[in-house]
Amino acid sequence: MINQQHAHRSTIPPISEDLFRPCWSVMIPTYNCAGYLRETLISVLSQDPGSDIMQIEVVDDHSTQDDPEAVVKELGQGRVNFYRQPQNVGHVKNFQTCLERSQGRLIHLLHGDDRILYGFYAKLQQAFETHPEIGATFCRHIFIDELGHWQWLSGIEQSDSGILNNWLERIAVEQRIQTPSIVVRRDVYERLGGFDNRIRHWGEDWEMWVRIAAQYPVWYEVEPLALYRMRSLSLSGHSTKTGENIQDICKAIEIIKEYLPQDVMAKLSKTARQNYALFALTTARKFAAHDDIQSSINQLRAALQCCSSFNVLRSSLRLSLRIFVRMLKLTLTQTQSGTV
Repeated sequence: MINQQHAHRSTIPPISEDLFRPCWSVMIPTYNCAGYLRETLISVLSQDPGSDIMQIEVVDDHSTQDDPEAVVKELGQGRVNFYRQPQNVGHVKNFQTCLERSQGRLIHLLHGDDRILYGFYAKLQQAFETHPEIGATFCRHIFIDELGHWQWLSGIEQSDSGILNNWLERIAVEQRIQTPSIVVRRDVYERLGGFDNRIRHWGEDWEMWVRIAAQYPVWYEVEPLALYRMRSLSLSGHSTKTGENIQDICKAIEIIKEYLPQDVMAKLSKTARQNYALFALTTARKFAAHDDIQSSINQLRAALQCCSSFNVLRSSLRLSLRIFVRMLKLTLTQTQSGTV
């Protein structure tokens, strides 16, 4: 099944074993986030083992609102490479460029607005050295807001660090990893291909982590060593308003089905659809509470297209009534104020 999907992924060409290669490639995709890039680079450079061990490169998707190259020159002092896309290609293809330009044996994709804590590279490298059969390793992550304040921790997958049990069945029903927390062997990408280009906004990383879990053991580091930033003005914010995020998730679920054992495929796919439909309804309630009725309706519609289980239908009916009441109140308020 893996090979049949390759038409929708770019090939990651292998690097000649005759060439000197660093252990690490820290590839930092950016787009209009130079204000955060300084923190990102500092978090990497503070634990830099040297250019012979670690490649550090910023890959910019043709930013138009800021100058990430200036930040790289100021902080990198020649240590950090910079590549700018000739034109905007979108974040999935920019990730692809990161993979293609990587030279290390281990690849860390670190968003230009995220950070890692001290010890990230040493601890995760140790996992690969002690268990060379693993395809990837990831740690717990900390959600931070736009100001960098810690909000909450990701859940604990198991009590101790080690190779995860039944990981495929767990990751197949919902996204449990944020990109800055995971490291993947480059030869895994070479074998499995890049990110699936059928997924445009949401879920391309989740599909990749499931694809890896279907083929390789995955190591889990229980210590939280990565920070994932939630931004209201991010690309995901726009796609959430239109409902495209859930549409992409549904595409990912269909793709992921091909990686699952036949005896659990239907069950896991059904669970994933219900999980994300309920997630969409939660998002719709938040939009409704802020009087963004159209975005709320878009999420409601996407939820029903994703799943029509009893739980989803019941929650959708309640939400529809709530949206209707909010619309009446808004219309009444506008009428009284003379804006309608």
